[in-house]
Amino acid sequence: MTKPTIKCVGKTDIGLKRTTNEDAYCMELEMGFCLVADGLGGAAAGELASRIFSDTAFEVFGGAVDGVEIEVTRRVKTAFHLANERIQNHVQQHPADIGMGCTAELFAFSDEGFVVGHVGDSRTYRFRKGQLKQLTKDHSLVQSQIDQGFLSREDARHHSMRHIVLRALGTERDLTLDLVKGRVYTEDQFLLCSDGLTTMVDDMVIQNTLSSVYSIEDKAEQLINQALAAGGMDNVTIVLIEVI
Repeated sequence: MTKPTIKCVGKTDIGLKRTTNEDAYCMELEMGFCLVADGLGGAAAGELASRIFSDTAFEVFGGAVDGVEIEVTRRVKTAFHLANERIQNHVQQHPADIGMGCTAELFAFSDEGFVVGHVGDSRTYRFRKGQLKQLTKDHSLVQSQIDQGFLSREDARHHSMRHIVLRALGTERDLTLDLVKGRVYTEDQFLLCSDGLTTMVDDMVIQNTLSSVYSIEDKAEQLINQALAAGGMDNVTIVLIEVI
């Protein structure tokens, strides 16, 4: 499959309630990947975990791994597992940072289409032919309750424990990684975002924004502003990809 022509924009905002921004994003189209990470563990520790993941992905996609060229899916897996190991090693050397970690979305273009690596409650969406689809599934307490039929999606949005994450980079020695693969078509849009967007903004609002005639830059700005207008309770970070 020929690599598509793409545009990409990333934005982050500290929000209206936080004093630090623990999110991170990276867009390296020449290397074929974009990512969003949301730090856990508070202040410097969460910010560092997000940066470790971003730096590790840059390293893995920047060349051969252990001297061997590898295909995209293996690069995605390697980025997650290596970052998980590095975060854990940091905590071993700095016990005050125990609990440090991050949620992460890594979107990579492949010869067949795309590969998404996912851990936590940040999300990746696809907008195609007027319809928004969440490609990833939250690793969160409220999602577990939804799956078991104990909680509705609407109630989950306002639940007091909606921020409890059940899976994240750096919190367990053995990382379980979700992988999502698919094709890429002209006029597709892909949205990577931290939960600072999705806990504030309904999917229908996101869909309406992405379906607008505005530029990709304006759409990204609108999404950030919508989260802030709804309360801006957390850091808000997005990467928006447009296939031309």
